[in-house]
This record gives sequence, C-alpha cells and structure tokens, in this order.
Amino acid sequence: MLKIGHRGAKGYVAENTLASFQKAIELGVDIIELDVHLSLDDKIMVIHDETVDRTTTKKGFVNQYKASELQKLGIPLLEDVINLAFKQVILNIELKDHLVYNVVYLIDKYVFEKNWLYEHFQISSFDWKLLEFISTMNRPIALGVLTEDSLDNAIAFAKKINAFSINPYFKLLNDENVLAMHQNGFKIYPWTVNSEEDITFVKSLNVDGIISDFPDRI
Repeated sequence: MLKIGHRGAKGYVAENTLASFQKAIELGVDIIELDVHLSLDDKIMVIHDETVDRTTTKKGFVNQYKASELQKLGIPLLEDVINLAFKQVILNIELKDHLVYNVVYLIDKYVFEKNWLYEHFQISSFDWKLLEFISTMNRPIALGVLTEDSLDNAIAFAKKINAFSINPYFKLLNDENVLAMHQNGFKIYPWTVNSEEDITFVKSLNVDGIISDFPDRI
C-alpha cells in the first residue's frame, strides 16, 4: 500500500511548500502529489489554486506574478521540488490547465540531462483532454485519470489512453469497481483519505495507494 502525500504533508505543514514536501519525505511517503500553475514569466510554480489569495498574504492570479515574487510568498518552483525529492520519492504532478509542454519538457530535461528516469514522475489530471494529448507525445510517463463521478467512464477513458492509474474520490469505491479497475490493469490511488475510519475502509478494498493529508496514518 503506497503512501501518497497530498500536496506534501498538508495535514501538518502548509500545502505545496518545500517544508511540506520535506515533511512528507520524513514521514516515509512513496509518492508526493502536487499541483502546478504558470507564473507571469512562464515558470512552473507549485500551487493548487489559480490565485494566491487562499495560501498567501497577497491577492491575484498566479500568472500575474513573476516566479521570483511567488517564491517570496512561499510558492516553490517545480524544479526546486524535484531537486528536493532527488529520486527519493515519485512526484505525481496534477495538471490543471495548459502546462502540458512545460511539464513534459521539464521531465525530459531531468531524464536526459540529469540521469533521472521517467518512472520518477507521474502526471494526473481531471482534464482528460490534457491526459489524452500527453498520451500522444510518446513519453513513458505514467498517467493518472482523476475522477469524482463515474468510474465506468474513467475506466473506459483510462483504457483509451493506456493510463497507469485511476485516481478516484474514495467514496466512489466498492468491491465491485475496485475489482473492475484491477482486472483492466490499472493501479488505484484514491483521494483524499484522512480519517482513521476512512483509511481502514479504503485499505479493506485492497487499493494500491492512498492519497492523504496525513500519509503517516496509512
């Protein structure tokens, strides 16, 4: 059962910060899940929202700030998170908008220039069109199909793009659909499972990994 730290170790340290990712590593996670947006100067920044309002003292869209300004607000560059992880954990990068080329090319850079492996990275998204596009780019990057509604649709789409995993909202899961996903060859990484009761339930279904704000509870 893989431990997947949601935005680092969000239950303990401010989400999507270098400190949160360091905490997740210290807690023994296998995978770190994070989110990305582009800065004004087209740098890949690690932040969940499209604005800085909720997680910083400033207001406005991420793409209205330069990377250097965002870093001063505690929002790290994806490159800095990759360097922190340094092959200790897999990075699951959730795409929310048009960053496909930026993220894939940064992964390429680490593979071809820094001797990393594509297996050190995963890309997931609720935007299935982005995943479908990446599947045409001929990169052996594991793709994760995020869903919060129909698992039947997720399975059909995952088959279409030869995805690695299906990452569903955990309350969608039952013995039958977990079996269906496994029979089709997909790993199952449900989100975001935090309470002891919910973790016990999800574990009983024999999923492959659990995304949690408290990865040490898994």
